[in-house]
Amino acid sequence: MFRQDRTNPSTAVSTWKARKDLPKANPSTAVSNWLNGGLAGGGGPITAFGGVITQYTDSGTTYRVHAFRGTGTLTVHAGSGDATYMIIGGGGSGGANNGAYVGGGGGGAGEVATGTAAIAAGSYTITVGTGGVGTTTAGVNGASSSALGVTTIGGGAGGTGSAGNSLGCGGGGGQNGSAASTMAGGTATGSHTGNAGGTATNYTTNGGWYESGGGGGIGGVGEAAGTDGLANGGDGGASANHIGISATARAYGEGGGGSGQSQGESGIGGDSGYGTSTPAGYQTAFPNTGSGGGGSLNNTGSYAGGAGSAGMVLIRYEVA
Repeated sequence: MFRQDRTNPSTAVSTWKARKDLPKANPSTAVSNWLNGGLAGGGGPITAFGGVITQYTDSGTTYRVHAFRGTGTLTVHAGSGDATYMIIGGGGSGGANNGAYVGGGGGGAGEVATGTAAIAAGSYTITVGTGGVGTTTAGVNGASSSALGVTTIGGGAGGTGSAGNSLGCGGGGGQNGSAASTMAGGTATGSHTGNAGGTATNYTTNGGWYESGGGGGIGGVGEAAGTDGLANGGDGGASANHIGISATARAYGEGGGGSGQSQGESGIGGDSGYGTSTPAGYQTAFPNTGSGGGGSLNNTGSYAGGAGSAGMVLIRYEVA
């Protein structure tokens, strides 16, 4: 603890005027060596800017959270200490319908990376991976996110009459209309914790329905096409609720649903199209969850698959 009797005993500390009265302290002792830290502003709490800033108190400790839903910069103006982070890449888009083709579900991002990193005064580039854009020709992979020296990869796109793309989580295979074809789902690549997408199959026993596979998710594989016409996307991974971004738990990195000439659905990540009367009936993924978009169903003409959602970067530190 700070000992007033080791400073000028004739002057109460409460009357000092910050740096102006520092000479009243023991001039032979560096301020940085005082046990109570920065009476003169050395060290001290972190002051930073960037992203959407929120603050909350848990069990008597106050935390500040910087939420980046797009690429930006974390600027630490003063102070230093450990920060907790959560980083997730973008989800892949669903495969397109291009004439007779049926789009597979987009894969979710490969992982929700969490941990701690030391931060100090300076600027830190925060890159938030975009979700794959739905196009009428092919699905698009999700992009990587990076912050504080950590990078997480995005999700693979659903196939468009082809196998699903392999990336953080694999995209679902897309059926190409051939009576005997089977299109594999993409696999999870690297050392990440994602899962593969589901396989597409043409079920002639059900009236010639073309069925595509669901995209893989962090928490589960994408469902293979089935005779019921359903191909769900894989489950998502852990919620980021633990670092205070939301009072509602939410899964991240879910796979988009594969589509079919009959019907299709998926988890929260992105619902696929269903029914030939609604060729663009898919849903895009929930924003900033790194989830895959739904595949576009079979119909005349060309329709884009559902877009994958962008990732997110959260950075939290104690302020009191």
